[in-house]
Amino acid sequence: MNLLDGVNPVTKLVAIMALTTPLLLSVDVVSATVALTAVVFLAPLCGVSWPTLARRAWPLVLATPIAGLSMALYGRPEGREYVHFLFAHVTDNSLSLALAIMVRILAVGLPVVVLATHIDPTELGDALAQVLRLPQRFVVASVAGVRLLSLFSDDWQSLSRARRSRGLAADNPITTFFSMTFALLVLAILRGTKLATAMEARGFGGPQPRTWGRASTVSWRDAAVIIVALALGVLSVVCAVWAGTFRFLGT
Repeated sequence: MNLLDGVNPVTKLVAIMALTTPLLLSVDVVSATVALTAVVFLAPLCGVSWPTLARRAWPLVLATPIAGLSMALYGRPEGREYVHFLFAHVTDNSLSLALAIMVRILAVGLPVVVLATHIDPTELGDALAQVLRLPQRFVVASVAGVRLLSLFSDDWQSLSRARRSRGLAADNPITTFFSMTFALLVLAILRGTKLATAMEARGFGGPQPRTWGRASTVSWRDAAVIIVALALGVLSVVCAVWAGTFRFLGT
């Protein structure tokens, strides 16, 4: 089941901003928790099952403890102090900020995972050009970049198999990682050069206006998606104010 099936890709991008922007006003646990709970609950209705969400969001989950640890050590020291070492102060305030930052990262990042999962690159290009009226070169470059990004995993696996076939799999893992990263960078540059040449040969970037094979439109469903996303973001902030945990960013 996917309630977002047929919704314009630009609408999904606007919905992401509408949902996450209110969360940037405060650093507190309540608003982030409310938004995070809503996103996780609505994910299956948006065509992203919970196992798929967990599989796609694991880099985000790994990054949250790092941000939380730095905030716990170097956040503004207030309240009871538990640990003090050089510039590091672990206090009640720094621990509460660390928890709020970790939940906030998930609350801001997971909507991107949910809403961007089923965006087709071609439909995104049509929407950027016809709905937002962005420049043609920017649109074509965006579509090409999104399409080539999906080849990253395949290229990495191909390089790994090539190294194993040459007997290089037993090297130091760190050396192997940097060697494969450099090879992948060279491959990306060569592919980008060929893509640019092919695009110029087909008339991209010329002075004449281009036509589009498919119309990209918005409807009442797109407006409803944006309203729901904005309502969830505002509701999260309202809950934080009601609970007395609202803490304006920078204070």
